[in-house]
Amino acid sequence: MKRFSCSELVELVTAYLDRALDEPSRLGFEQHVAHCDGCARYVDQIRVTVAALADLPPAGRAPTALSPATRDRLLAAFRRSRSSRHGSASA
Repeated sequence: MKRFSCSELVELVTAYLDRALDEPSRLGFEQHVAHCDGCARYVDQIRVTVAALADLPPAGRAPTALSPATRDRLLAAFRRSRSSRHGSASA
């Protein structure tokens, strides 16, 4: 199983979420996230962002404005991100 630093994990988060890591890398990634609160929050924030953007049209056909539901989800993800970085448990 590979061991990752936080900066290495950040570089691999997309591959992890796309299930493109080999098994030793995936296991090392998951072990690091299990023991690193900062990286666990980062992976969760990327998951939320990907989910919030999933319903946008393909590139080149994007609307001039986000739908209200997409806008609300992105704002909620941003607020959660800001509150977790500032250590606020009440947000």
